[in-house]
Amino acid sequence: MTAFEIPGSVETATTHFPTPFHIYDAAAMSRASEQLYEAMEKAAVPGFQNFFAVKALPNPHVLRELVALGHGLDCSSLAELALAKQVGVNGEKVMFTSNNTSDEEFAAAHELGAIINFDDVIYAERYIERLGAPAFACGRFNPGELFTSTNGKDNMLRGNPAEQKYGMSREQLAETYRQLKAAGTTRFGLHAMLLSNNRLWENHAAVAKLLFQTAREIAEEVGIEFSSINLGGGIGVVYSPDDEAFDYEAFASAVAEAHEAAGLEACGSPRVVMENGRAITASAGWLVTRVQNVKRSYKTYIGVDASMANLMRPGMYGAYHHISLIGDNGSRESELVDVVGALCENNDKFAVDRELPELKVGDMLAIHTTGAHGHAMGFNYNGRLRSAEVLAKNGELKLIRRAETLDDLFAAITPLEPMS
Repeated sequence: MTAFEIPGSVETATTHFPTPFHIYDAAAMSRASEQLYEAMEKAAVPGFQNFFAVKALPNPHVLRELVALGHGLDCSSLAELALAKQVGVNGEKVMFTSNNTSDEEFAAAHELGAIINFDDVIYAERYIERLGAPAFACGRFNPGELFTSTNGKDNMLRGNPAEQKYGMSREQLAETYRQLKAAGTTRFGLHAMLLSNNRLWENHAAVAKLLFQTAREIAEEVGIEFSSINLGGGIGVVYSPDDEAFDYEAFASAVAEAHEAAGLEACGSPRVVMENGRAITASAGWLVTRVQNVKRSYKTYIGVDASMANLMRPGMYGAYHHISLIGDNGSRESELVDVVGALCENNDKFAVDRELPELKVGDMLAIHTTGAHGHAMGFNYNGRLRSAEVLAKNGELKLIRRAETLDDLFAAITPLEPMS
C-alpha cells in the first residue's frame, strides 16, 4: 500500500460511525514497527528497543497493540503513567520522561518501577529526598550550541537546543549522576531528544554519535557504567506526496558503526533505545470528516464537520496533511479551495489553496497521517466535542473511544444555584 492509499476499512467505517472520527489501522502500525525493528536488527544495533511515546496516541486499545509488537511505553505525565498501568506495563518497560515534574508524578512513576529520566539535577535531588534513589535513572542532555542539524527534507526541527526548556548542560548532567550514584542508584542511562519530525537520517545519526561520546566521557569522569542510551524519537514521516521517506537502514547502520567506534564496552556496553511515537502510528491514522457546506466568496471554502479541535497541527503551525475524497473515481474536475472547520478562529483550516476534486455537500474526506498528535491534541473550544476513535484490525472495526456528548462537556461544572 502506498503512503496515500486509503484502506477499505476507512470507507466501510463511514457507514458505521457518524463523522467526524479518527480511525487507525493495526496492520499499518505493525508494518511501521517492523520497519524500525528489522533495520536495527539487521545492523546489529545492541539490544534495541523502542519506547512508544504515549503522548502521540494515548488510547489503551492502541497501546495494547503496540506493546504486543514489542514496544515499551514512554510516559510524560500522570495520565500516561495511568494508561501504562491500565495495559499492564510496568518496571523497565516504562520510561518516564517529563519536565516541570510534580511530586505526584514522580511518586506514580516510582510505584510503577519505571526508568526515571531526569530533566534537571533539581528533580534528581527532590526525588532522592522524597522517594530514595531510583534503581535505574537517566539524565536528559541538552547540548546547547554543541549540536546543530540540517534543515533539508525534514518538516520541522526543534531548533536551537539552547532555546529549549528541556534537559541540562554537560556540567549539570555530570552532577546529576554524581548525586544519583552517591544516593545508591546502580543503573544509569543517557538521553536526549533533539529532533522532531526529521526525515534526514544523518541528523539522527549525529545525535547518536554525540550521545555515545558523552556517555564515554561521563562514565570516566563520574565512575559509572551505562545500561542504555536513549537517542530520543523524532523520526519523521511522509505527510506530503513530495516528501522523501526516512532511510531506516542507513540510519541503523550509522548507529551500529558509531556505537562500535565509540568503544562503549569501556562504560558498560549500553543497549540503544529510542522513543518514537509519530514514526509508528502517524501514517496508520485518518481523520474522516463530511462536507457540510460549500461557500463561494473571495475564495471557495469547503466547510467540514471536523475542526481544529479534532486536528490542531495545520491551524497551529501550518502543518501539511494530505486530503482525499473517499470513493474518488477521478471523474470530477479539480478546483482550488480552503478546507475549513467551524471554530471562531480564522486559522481553523485543514488546507489553504489546495487543489481537490470539486466537492459537494455530503462528500466524505479522509485527512491522512493523523495517527499521532491528532486526537491526542484535541480540545473543546466553542464547545466542540471530541470525536470518536475507531480501530481497524483483521477486517473488523472496533469503537475504542466514543464521541463526546454535551453531558460529558458539562459534567465537571458544579450545579447552578437556583435563581432567586
